[in-house]
Amino acid sequence: MSEIRNLGGQGGEALLYLTDEQLRQGIEAMFFAYRGFTADPDRILQGMSYGRAHHRALHFIHCAPGTTVNNLLNILGVTKQSLNRVLRTLIADGLVESRVGRMDKRERHLHLTEQGKALEQKLSDAQRARMRAAYRDAGPAAVAGFRQVLEAMMDSDMRHNYRALREGRL
Repeated sequence: MSEIRNLGGQGGEALLYLTDEQLRQGIEAMFFAYRGFTADPDRILQGMSYGRAHHRALHFIHCAPGTTVNNLLNILGVTKQSLNRVLRTLIADGLVESRVGRMDKRERHLHLTEQGKALEQKLSDAQRARMRAAYRDAGPAAVAGFRQVLEAMMDSDMRHNYRALREGRL
């Protein structure tokens, strides 16, 4: 019997049914894949006394230059205290610059410095190499399907943020 059963639904749509064991295997694969995906940047950051929170901040500041602290809080889903600790370190180390808002002086807009851009590039290069190899091995149909699965797993507000980021609206 096939691992995945497609049963024809009404209107010609195919419904996908997976066993609990198959879903568990997918969950386990996701955990191990995440470990691999973060391993290379973790090694780079370890020598700098930075962690994944620093990486995520650098990544999203790079993706949305000039983003506000509040927007970054929303994207990362962390506490203000936690983000402030990370940002203080990145600013003190010359990787991130905080600029006062033009329209609202209470806002702080975040930008990577040249040094911050170089580190973000190094971290992203490591992850892109891993993704590129995996995508090449899996093939185009799997790449499209994987992206669909990831988007379907996102909560609606996260999917909204993801799409806004992709469209340059964040």
